[in-house]
Amino acid sequence: MFKKVLVAEDMDSINHAVASILNELNIPEITHAQYCDKAWLLAKKASQDDEPFDLLVCDLSFKEDHWDEKIKSGKELIALLKSEYPDLKVLVNSIEDHPQTVRELWESGNIDGYVCKDRRGLKELKIAIEKLWEGQTYNSPAIEKALNQNNLLVLNDFEINIVKFLSNGLTQDQMQEELKTLNIKPSSKSAIEKRLKDLREEFNANTNPHLVSIMKDLQLI
Repeated sequence: MFKKVLVAEDMDSINHAVASILNELNIPEITHAQYCDKAWLLAKKASQDDEPFDLLVCDLSFKEDHWDEKIKSGKELIALLKSEYPDLKVLVNSIEDHPQTVRELWESGNIDGYVCKDRRGLKELKIAIEKLWEGQTYNSPAIEKALNQNNLLVLNDFEINIVKFLSNGLTQDQMQEELKTLNIKPSSKSAIEKRLKDLREEFNANTNPHLVSIMKDLQLI
């Protein structure tokens, strides 16, 4: 079984619950981090001490507070740690069950398991850890079912962001600047205008607000 586990989770109640599962599995060393930056520093120090973590159990969303964090999300943390420590096993433990989010994480090659925080979440977490230790991967049944939908729509970063910007009331000029800041291409106004037109046709939306409404109902944004 894993010997050293890092839990990146900002909720105390979840931390206690995860710790109880890890204790049941007789994992001797459990370290908690409520901030992504701290989790990264703990992983870095462990590696420098030649005592790296075997497993990362990580949430995806972390509430902002007075701390100025450089790493804003679990997804960013996971990508960073996997790039630096490829052998680290990563298990997502999140309430986020959007199929597109899950698919993108799996396709990135950065995770080994995904557990949803629901009524069966803790039982599934234990099963997932055991599967990962055996060299297998794991998905919560609900996520597996969603991923197997034949009609699952997957949008790229450009499409997701321009519709999100639209829902937040940004103009196309502002969208262009935001895309450049995020280093997402294309970022030109003409590309934004054309793709919004294409999306309206694909989703049978009469207007941009109608498009936003449809995509929110479909949980695509």
